[in-house]
Order: sequence, then C-alpha cells, then structure tokens
Amino acid sequence: MIGLHDFNHLSHEKAFALVHPCVALPDWADALVRGRPYASRDELFSTAKSLTQTWDNAALTQALSAHPRIGEKPTGSQAEAALSRQEQGAVNDRDAALARALREGNARYEARFGRVFLIRAKGRSGEEILQALHARLENSDAQEVHAALEQLRDITLLRLEGVIGE
Repeated sequence: MIGLHDFNHLSHEKAFALVHPCVALPDWADALVRGRPYASRDELFSTAKSLTQTWDNAALTQALSAHPRIGEKPTGSQAEAALSRQEQGAVNDRDAALARALREGNARYEARFGRVFLIRAKGRSGEEILQALHARLENSDAQEVHAALEQLRDITLLRLEGVIGE
C-alpha cells in the first residue's frame, strides 16, 4: 500500500502500474493518474468512482477479459490475477458440492449472457455467491449488464482501497 502523498508524486508510469491492476481498463487508470494531485483520499475515491460511471457494456466486456470464473482459482502472475486469488478466498474449493454447483452455475450464466459471472467475492461466502449467481440468472440482459457493471465498480474501488492509503 502506498500513501496518497507518495501516489501524487510518482511518475505517470509508476502510478499507472499501481492502479491498473484494479481493473483491466487502461483508460480508467490513465484518467485517474492524470487527475493527480489529489488533495485528499476522499477526492481520489470520488474521482475514481465518477470515472466508473462512464463504463458501458463494451467496457464490461474488456474488463472481464482479465477475470476468472468465480470458484476457479485464477492462473498467471499478473497483478489482477493475484488480487482475484485473494478476493475469492472464501470460495472453498475443498467443498466438492459447492465447487460443482458453481461450475454448473457458471456454465448456465455463460450460456445465457455470453460472459463470465462477475461478483464482488470479498466478504461473501461461497454459498452467498452461489445464491447471487442463481438470482442473477433470472435477470434480463439489460438488468444483468447493470448488475455486472455495479459489481465491477465495487471490485475496482475495493481494490483501489487496498492500493492507496492515507
């Protein structure tokens, strides 16, 4: 974690490298970095949140290119994969029934919506995630784009909180 003062004084490249793993949307990270210096952490997060409000279905598709299926452990050494591994810690892969149900739910979701199921896993149990997955399968396409974008915003801001401190 880095302090706000230090973040404000990093080179553009280093600051970008720090925040880009929060979401696979380089334009968001670039705009956030170009907004420096921030007078307070609240200002930084207000700007970060405001920048997420421009996201649409195309941004969702781009961002999901870096997301693993829920319940599957991310592979690779990229910073975003490492964050996903931490966030999905509550999904117990030793629970065979839950793992099977998540795999089946993921397959149904992907067949229905054409993309991986996205949910903020941190703070949720595997069972809560599975319930949300089943509930969201009932959404219309438009409702699901909205729900997935809200989850993407939550994940991004949660990750940013872990990157930049006071």
